[in-house]
Amino acid sequence: MSFVSRRIRKNYTHALYLIDSTSFTLKGRYFDPWTRLSRNGFTQGIKLHLLYNANVSSPVDCSFTHANVNDLTEGMKLNLEEYATYVFDKGYCDYNWWASFESKNARFVTRFKDNVSLSVVESRIIPEDDKAVILSDEMVKFKNTHPRGGKRNWYVRPLRRVTVAREGNPVPLIFATNDIESPAIEIAMLYKSRWEIELFFKWIKQHLKIKQYLGRSYNAVRIQILTSLIAYLLLSIYRQKSQPQKSLWILLSEVRGALFHPVSFDGGLARERRRKTNLLIDKQLVFHF
Repeated sequence: MSFVSRRIRKNYTHALYLIDSTSFTLKGRYFDPWTRLSRNGFTQGIKLHLLYNANVSSPVDCSFTHANVNDLTEGMKLNLEEYATYVFDKGYCDYNWWASFESKNARFVTRFKDNVSLSVVESRIIPEDDKAVILSDEMVKFKNTHPRGGKRNWYVRPLRRVTVAREGNPVPLIFATNDIESPAIEIAMLYKSRWEIELFFKWIKQHLKIKQYLGRSYNAVRIQILTSLIAYLLLSIYRQKSQPQKSLWILLSEVRGALFHPVSFDGGLARERRRKTNLLIDKQLVFHF
């Protein structure tokens, strides 16, 4: 997956990654023998865990589990990239895992759980232009270093708590981040970008035919989902190289309509190469004898 973004990512100083998961419901006599025992209160089936690069709108890593596996379990397996920023929801709330971001000089933006106990260390000044959106910007610390069950909270450094107003909803959003330098409004926008991965899940389910399965086993379903991800990546490469102005949906329709016909993959690039070649030829010395 990293091939898709390798050439474009160099234009960005730091990568922005989104972490989330989505479930694929698998019920019925063919699926029940291996999905019923792992069902949870919401669904029964298989879960796709994804790491998504928001800089280039492309997935870069994925894994599969049964539906009852906690998102945090898979999230903690990620190899954190130095100086990158990770955005995830409060389903990935583990303070010791958050502490591991510090060792990689990585940043995270997420949400506090409702029952978290914090003490305010510092209240930061909110710019006048942002006061309609940013309700508070504070540095906080955890009150309890031994929460329960003999566990120890190793996150001892101050965290930043940003409270953001929501339009049409009296309950504000409360963000947690170890980024103490970026403006509070930027922290809010970073978390808002998390919806891009939700839209990605919706897009592949709607347009890449993952609602009906050719096989009934765990491996067959997993391969079909992986095939859909590969199709998305190939489509992204095609779009980057030939027609970046077109939407993925239009390109997908064109590819489906010409599935068994040769496609001009990089006609624009080929014309540009020919132009540069001819220009070099014109400038070469010619000897007349």
